Amino acid sequence: MAWAAERGYEALATAPAPVFVIEPERGWVGLRLRELWEYRELLYFLTWREVKVRYKQTAIGAAWALIQPLFTMLVFALFFGRLAKMPSDGVPYPVFSLAGLVPWTFFANGLSQSSNSLVGNANLVSKVYFPRLSVPIAFTLSGLVDFALSFVLLMGLMLIEKVHLTVHLLWLPAFLLLAITTSLGASLWLSALNVEYRDVRYVVPFLVQFWMFATPVVYPSSLVKTEPWRSLYGLNPMTGVVEGFRWSLLGTGNPPGMMLAFSILISMLLLIGGAYYFRRMEKNFADVI
Repeated sequence: MAWAAERGYEALATAPAPVFVIEPERGWVGLRLRELWEYRELLYFLTWREVKVRYKQTAIGAAWALIQPLFTMLVFALFFGRLAKMPSDGVPYPVFSLAGLVPWTFFANGLSQSSNSLVGNANLVSKVYFPRLSVPIAFTLSGLVDFALSFVLLMGLMLIEKVHLTVHLLWLPAFLLLAITTSLGASLWLSALNVEYRDVRYVVPFLVQFWMFATPVVYPSSLVKTEPWRSLYGLNPMTGVVEGFRWSLLGTGNPPGMMLAFSILISMLLLIGGAYYFRRMEKNFADVI
């Protein structure tokens, strides 16, 4: 019996290890969101790593999250508010512009960084298996830290300018969720395209710049008064986000009804389409990147 047991252990020790072959799926594939949930700890660590790396070895650290919207607001207040006399729906122009810059900066930074997230993590993507969706999601969510800091700056400016909050503030999380959805949807498209076409990283800065002036950041959407142009203006999902932020924080204008409905629809289409396109192209990432 001892001899048989010894031979059994030797057979186990010399048996070849099981080999798992991961093959790409054919055609359009499912999103496999359950797999993403199973890797939620990885998503957390990727997000936290990006937050730490962003300000590593910087002289003033996370203060950059305040400096960027603050100085942009000062420039806008000088040129658009004082010189161009841009209307601001009855609130001080610095508060008006900063209320638009806070969600816009979150969106723009998320789009710029997430679009290059896969290429920037080429070693990780090509050597370790995990849901690749985790990478652009982590880069997008990491911007919430900067958003929180810039939001505190906005609250301080509103206090100085004696702009009071209203009950509409309860709607703010919904508009933040819409901003996250829009940023992530666009990031999924661009990050997947950037793996195959490296021109994308040169296109993104121009896209962000054009998108900002197509969004009511420095001017109120009330300048677009007639239908159907006002509803078509809402095809830009960030229009509903920025106007929603101002309405919920400053109480300016009317609730962004039809415009918000268009923004939500386009944002959801952008996210769902981007997620399916990302999963469709994911099977080639390790080979192309």
